[in-house]
Amino acid sequence: MKPANIDEYVAAPVEPLASVVTLLRDTFDLALPETSTELWHGHPVWLDDELPIAGFKAYPTFVTVLFWRGQAIKDDSGKLNASGSAEMSEFKLKSVDDFDSELFDGWLQQVRELEAA
Repeated sequence: MKPANIDEYVAAPVEPLASVVTLLRDTFDLALPETSTELWHGHPVWLDDELPIAGFKAYPTFVTVLFWRGQAIKDDSGKLNASGSAEMSEFKLKSVDDFDSELFDGWLQQVRELEAA
C-alpha cells in the first residue's frame, strides 16, 4: 500500500532503514525550516517556492538522498554523485553509520545558499 503522507512513508521501512529515514526527515526539517514538505512522486521532498530542493527515497536495502541542485554543491568528500538530468546529485545510505552529520550540515548549508541566491 502506498503511503498517504510523510508520516506513513517514514513509518514503513524496517530497520536499519527505519532509523535512516527518521534521521533524514529530522535533519532536513531542522536544516530547511523555510521549506514545505510533501510526498512528491511517492517520496518525501522539501520544496522552496513549490520547487523541489531535497528529498529521499527508501529502497529495500538503502535510502537515496536527493539534492535537485546537487551538482552545484562543493563536495570535497567525493560522496555526492551526479544523478539523472539537470543538476541533481544523490548519496546512498544503508544505515545510520553512513550518515556524517558534519558532511550533511555542509551540504544543507549550501542548499540553503543556492536557494537564497
